[in-house]
Amino acid sequence: MKKYTEEHEWITLEEGVATVGISAHAAHELGDITFIELPEVDTNVKQGDSIGTIESVKAASDIYSPVGGRISAVNTDIEDSPEIVNDSPEEKGWLCKLDGVNEDEMQALMTDAEYEEFITGR
Repeated sequence: MKKYTEEHEWITLEEGVATVGISAHAAHELGDITFIELPEVDTNVKQGDSIGTIESVKAASDIYSPVGGRISAVNTDIEDSPEIVNDSPEEKGWLCKLDGVNEDEMQALMTDAEYEEFITGR
């Protein structure tokens, strides 16, 4: 199940490993993404910690960890080709993976329906 934050990150959890990225809505709002700074592997993070930066022709934004855990992998493909995040933000454009996550922290995040309501104001 995919969950979302108010800062427009998404997260999925499979077999104890969480995958994190930015939502399609955020990628669209940012416009053409020109640079992504990813976190260091083996970094321990808490929920809400800044784990990187994403820059576009319109703005620069911090990326926040939806849950606590340890950065276990980063998507190096997007460092060389940040446009992947524009083309496939919720699939090929993932940012990092976390292990040792606090699964309880995911409960407070938004479901697809709640996130859709959040971004549309309905």
